[in-house]
Amino acid sequence: MQIQITVGDQRFTAELDESAASRDLVAQLPVTLQMRDHGSVEKTGRLSSPLSLSGQPRGADPDIGDVGYYAPGQDLVLYYGDQSYFDGIVVLGRMEDGVASWLSSLAGTVTVTVSAA
Repeated sequence: MQIQITVGDQRFTAELDESAASRDLVAQLPVTLQMRDHGSVEKTGRLSSPLSLSGQPRGADPDIGDVGYYAPGQDLVLYYGDQSYFDGIVVLGRMEDGVASWLSSLAGTVTVTVSAA
């Protein structure tokens, strides 16, 4: 499943896995989120409804460039830095090459629109 992520006038795609959590995310689209820097490794924005955790491990160690979900905060997450394993993280998929580096250059809160590709 592909999604489109728009930040300002920049658009890029991400490929999601076939998990229940990813299907729940796609069902909520389109969505516009205010995403803030968190720990200088990720942009996070709260979704209006939680995603399914069915079939997911207790936590994950996302890679730079991953799209994820942080279940305790109900946050969609775009990883642009190295985040270690943490309970409650679900990896949903990957952003296209180069996006993580670009996101790391954006300071503060950004408006992000996520839609089905």
